[in-house]
Parts: sequence; structure tokens; C-alpha cells
Amino acid sequence: MSEQATSARPVLVVDFGAQYAQLIARRVREAGVYSEIVPHSISAAEVAEKNPVGIVLSGGPSSVYEDGAPSLDTGIFDLDVPTLGICYGFQVMARALGGEVANTGLREYGSTDAALSTDGGVLLGGQPADQTVWMSHGDSVAQAPEGFTVLASTASTPVAAFGNDERRLYGVQWHPEVKHSLYGQNVLENFLHNAAGIPSDWNPGNVIAEQVERIRAQVGTGKVICGLSGGVDSAVAAALVHEAVGDQLVCVFVDHGLLRQDERKQVEEDYVAATGVRLITVDAREQFLNALAGVSDPETKRKIIGREFIRTFEKAQADLIAESLEDDGDPIAFLVQGTLYPDVVESGGGAGTANIKSHHNVGGLPDDLTFELVEPLRTLFKDEVRAIGRELGLPEVIVGRQPFPGPGLGIRIVGEVTAERLELLRKADAIARFELSAAGLDNEIWQCPVVLLADVRSVGVQGDGRTYGHPIVLRPVSSEDAMTADWTRLPYDVLAKISNRITNEVEGVNRVVLDVTSKPPGTIEWE
Repeated sequence: MSEQATSARPVLVVDFGAQYAQLIARRVREAGVYSEIVPHSISAAEVAEKNPVGIVLSGGPSSVYEDGAPSLDTGIFDLDVPTLGICYGFQVMARALGGEVANTGLREYGSTDAALSTDGGVLLGGQPADQTVWMSHGDSVAQAPEGFTVLASTASTPVAAFGNDERRLYGVQWHPEVKHSLYGQNVLENFLHNAAGIPSDWNPGNVIAEQVERIRAQVGTGKVICGLSGGVDSAVAAALVHEAVGDQLVCVFVDHGLLRQDERKQVEEDYVAATGVRLITVDAREQFLNALAGVSDPETKRKIIGREFIRTFEKAQADLIAESLEDDGDPIAFLVQGTLYPDVVESGGGAGTANIKSHHNVGGLPDDLTFELVEPLRTLFKDEVRAIGRELGLPEVIVGRQPFPGPGLGIRIVGEVTAERLELLRKADAIARFELSAAGLDNEIWQCPVVLLADVRSVGVQGDGRTYGHPIVLRPVSSEDAMTADWTRLPYDVLAKISNRITNEVEGVNRVVLDVTSKPPGTIEWE
């Protein structure tokens, strides 16, 4: 991820096409070590050029024996860089170094009991002899390479972990990056700090200083426009750019008609008061609704919203020039976006990863984009962004805000977006948010999308009469980084109050349902 410039020598996370690659990178950063994700196609020479302090080989969905399975330049193992293989990466390492990988027909998925074969060595030292790990594999390492010590096994996998202290090469069959592996973070920290000798010296302050320098180098004396949504990401991105270039930045808040109740007022009051940045509000409600008319497909909606955002910024650019904001009359060439790394991954930006959905600020951007993008958060995760926002002095009302998607309520209406449906959803969403706050649950959940199933109707009884209304879905989720999530177990009395209020106060809704799906298999948003 070359976008994230840093003076720190990185730990390279080699991506074999797993959705967990970015989670590994995040766990490495939690250990106070800077990490970058690189594709498995990277050459040994390219690795050497990056001068890494360590390498982690990610898992992946393939078998090492499949035709076209992701491979690795084996010269990487001769660079004398401490390396940890995880799951598929563990098998790639074993096979490349002369070990044996076999498809035994015995699969391990989910929680698995592992037993340490020795004292654990450098990699597993200080951990219980018996522990629960999270497995997801069919192939297994049947024999460790020569010179490697077997460190752990399971009932189905005789070589579940190995290590070679002299070469500083290690591997585990399980996934230490997921919380279900009880000592997973300890495995990663043992590798980083004890085996590789890397200190814990990377933090949000480093990001701010180096991104400020990077922004100044990119922008120079040019003018910058920022699409401010009021969410955490765009607010922190704008604050970073303002820190770097000051009054060269103008923020544009687009009221696209897909906002929640009173959101425009909140953005205009809270952000300007906190930063002093010049903010222009553009009323584009009619423009967006007209563009979305008759459209129900979620991918098409996202791309339309992304396109209309850019068209709106282009118009704002022309208006700013017309009013002679810029002394030289040159066009505003730079556009700031609060793009995060999960946006990039889900839009197909990872090496070999699938396009889960096109985020409006990544896969939804038009081909004829005339701005040069400034994306200081592009390789960061949500918790890191919040930490940077606090470091920059943004108030908690902004930094602690629950995530809200850039396309807004447009992707929380399953079906065509209309003014009437938006108003219905706004009322239901406002009720849910009020009751969750009143119950003191704001810090218990990551976010709670409220979804209108506009193309679904169900029979109900209200006021002793038959109704044929829409269902509303509550989707409370808990997460750390938006890449994985679980549904939040809200108190029944709170759910009952939300349901009663919505069905009593929102005309056209006669049923409220609860989404109890984790991610995966579902995404946090429905569309």
C-alpha cells in the first residue's frame, strides 16, 4: 500500500486473496508496529527494496495444489527477513522449504483444541500447553521442513505450528488474527517483538506528522475541496488536510436528500464550531432523487450516488472560481475523501479479493474524474481514524459518532428511493437512535442501520383494521474494524419500545424485525 508513506520500516503482510489480510495488518499495528499489505505476486527484489523488518504470509481460499493457486517468489525466504506464515501462508512456506503438504480429507473449521508440542519456543512461549484456536483449512502440513521444530498439533493436524529460530521462520495453521484464537495476539506479538526484535513505536502521532508532510508535498500551494459528510472519516480527513494546508481547504457538505433527521443542521453546527474550516452547503436533493428514480439495484444506486457526488463537487468548484475565491483563478485540482482501507478491500482493491460491493468513493467514482484525490486515511482502519481524530483535538461528538454510509439512506431502502420512502425511513431511524441513546447503549454497538424493505409488504392489524405495510429491519452490530461483525444482543425491553414506537408513530410500517446475522456471511449494510 504505497499510499501510506511512512519513515518506519514496515512489516509486509503478503495477501493471498484472503479477506483476513487487512485484519492481520490491523493486529500488527495494534502491537505498535507499522504494516503494509502487498500482493502475493511481489518479487523478492521488490520486497528487498521495501526493506521490511518482518513479513507475514496471509491465509487464502485456495489449495496449494490447485491449478493457478497463488504462489510466492521463494527467493523471499533467502532475504534473512523474519517471516510468519498463517494458514495458507504456513502451507506455502512449508512446501517451498521442503516440507510436505497433504490433503488428508480431514477438515478443521472453527474452534479447535491445540496442544503445544514443546515449551512453545519463541513463537508460542508463555502460552498454555492446551488452548483454543480458530481453524479454517482442508490441506495440512504433514511434515515440517528440515531444521524446523514442530511447536503444536491438533487431533487432525500433526504439524499445526513450526519454527526455525536460526532462520527466524515460523508458521501456524490457525488464524491468530481473529479473536476466537484466544492467544492469537500473543502469537503475533511474540513473532514481532521476540523473534523479529521489532519495537512498539508506531502510533497515531506518527501518522499525523507523516501524512501532514505528504499532503503538503502533494498539494503544494493549490486549493483543495473536501466532501464533508459529517461522519468520522471525512471529518478526520478534513482535519488532517486543514492541519497541513490551512485556508487552502474549503469543505463542501452535500445535502443529497439521503440524510438522517436533522443531520444537515448537526454537521453545519458541530464541525464548523470544532475546526473553523470554511463550509459550503450545497442543496442537491432534487438532483440525487431524479438520478435515482426507478433504480432498485444496489450496485447501480451506489455508482449513481458516487457519480452525482463528483458532479456536485465539480459544480461547487466552478462556483468557487466564479466568486473569485482563488486569487489566480486556477481550478481547484484536489478533492479530499475520507476513504478507509475496508472501503478499498470491499470494492475489490485487495490482491485477489472479490468485489463485495462498490463503495461510492472507490468503485463508484466516474471514469472522467478531473480531480486529483487526496486520501490520507486510505490505508487506515476505523479505530485508527478515531484515535487520529482525538489526537487532532476533534470533539467526541464527531470522533465517537457511529458510522453512517456515504450513500446515506439510499442504501438502506431495499427498492427504489423516493421522497416518501426516505421520509418514512427517517422517522423510523430517528426513533431507533433516540431510544438506543436513552437506554445508554450508544457505546455498546458499532452502529445500528435501520432498513426499509420498500419492495416487501406484510399484512397487519392496526386500529382494528387490516393494514398492508412495510417491514422495518433493525441491524444492531458490534465490530472493531467493520471487516467482521456480530449482531448486538440488545435488551428485549429496548427492542420492544423501539418496535412499539415505530409501528405506532410511522405511518406505513406495521412490522419491525431484528437482523441476527454476523459478518460474514452478511455485510453490515443490506446494500
